[in-house]
Amino acid sequence: MLAFGVKSIGFLSFGHWTDHPESGTRSASDALLQAIDLAVAAEELGADGAYFRVHHFAQQYASPFPLLAAIGARTNRIDIGTGVIDMRYENPLYMAEDAGAADLISGGRLQLGISRGSPEQVIDGWRYFGFAPKEGESDADMGRRHTERLLEVLTGKGFAAPSPRPMFPNPPGLLRIEPYSEGLRDRIWWGSGSNATAVWAAKLGMNLQSSTLKDDESGKPFHVQQAEQIELYRQAWKEAGHEREPRVSVSRSIFALTNDLDWRYFGRDRQSSDQIGNIDEKTRAIFGRSYAGAPDELAAMLAKDEAIAAADTLLLTVPNQLGVDYNAHVIESILKDVAPQLGWR
Repeated sequence: MLAFGVKSIGFLSFGHWTDHPESGTRSASDALLQAIDLAVAAEELGADGAYFRVHHFAQQYASPFPLLAAIGARTNRIDIGTGVIDMRYENPLYMAEDAGAADLISGGRLQLGISRGSPEQVIDGWRYFGFAPKEGESDADMGRRHTERLLEVLTGKGFAAPSPRPMFPNPPGLLRIEPYSEGLRDRIWWGSGSNATAVWAAKLGMNLQSSTLKDDESGKPFHVQQAEQIELYRQAWKEAGHEREPRVSVSRSIFALTNDLDWRYFGRDRQSSDQIGNIDEKTRAIFGRSYAGAPDELAAMLAKDEAIAAADTLLLTVPNQLGVDYNAHVIESILKDVAPQLGWR
C-alpha cells in the first residue's frame, strides 16, 4: 500500500559514547547534552522528531525520561520519542509516572516507542532489575505482559483503593497513576521485528515502529518484507475497529553525499546491500541496507523503497559520535536536497 507522500521526518540516535580521541562523544555527559543540542538544531532545520534508542548495560542512552523531559523543555514543536524501550526491564506503573511527567513538560509531544527488546549486553539483564518471567512464560511474554499493563494504566482509569487515613485528601473513587497526561495512550508505538507482533500491536491499538531489521520471513528483499509487514498491520488495525488512524514509522541510514567529508565517512555505503544473520540461535533476521549517494542518485534509490512509501514517518539513524554540527548537516541534507524530490516535503 503506497499511500503516503508527505512524511514526518525525524532522527533516531543510539547515543553511543567512547573515550577515544576520534569520538565526538567521549562521555555519557557528552552524549546526553549533545542529544539535547541536536534536537534543538533539528527543530530549527524543520525536522519533525527526535527519537532515542535505549540500551542497558551499555555506553549508550539507558533511562530516557530525563533526556526526553529536558528536550521537551528546550523545544516547542517536534515529536520527542524513543525507538525503543525494552519492556522486559520496566515497571509499568513507574514508567507511566515518568512518561506522564515528560509528556506534560513537552506539551503532549511524547511518542513512546516500546518493545520486547533486542540482543543484550549481558545475560538476562532484566533479572538484575528485579524481573523474572512467570512459570511457563518467556522473557518476550513478560515484556508483552508489562506492555499490556502499561496500556491499561495510561487510560487514566482508577484502580488503587484509597487509604482511609491519607496524608492528603483524595478525590472520590479508586485512584490512578499521577501525573496523568491525556492522549498519551494513543502515542504509544510498538517496535516490531516480525509480522505476528505487528498484528498484535495493531489489535492493542499501538502505532507501529519498524526498524532496519526484522525476522526474515520470506527471503524477499528487506524493504518488500517490511512493506508487507506494514500492510498486515494496517489490515489488523482496520479489523480491530479502532476509531483513529494509526501512525507507522520506518528507520533508515540515509546519507546525502554533498561534500568531501560525507564521501570520506559514507562513500563506501553506496554499495550497501541487505544482510542476513542470526540475532539468536533460533531467529534468522534480515538487516536493511544503508543508502548513500549524491542527492539525485539517492532520491532515485529511495523511490524504490516500498516500506518508506508505505509509512507516514521516516526516522534517519544518525552517527551521533560525529558530533552535533555534522549530524545537523546530515539531517539538513535530506530535508533540503532529497525530500523535496520525493514529495516528502
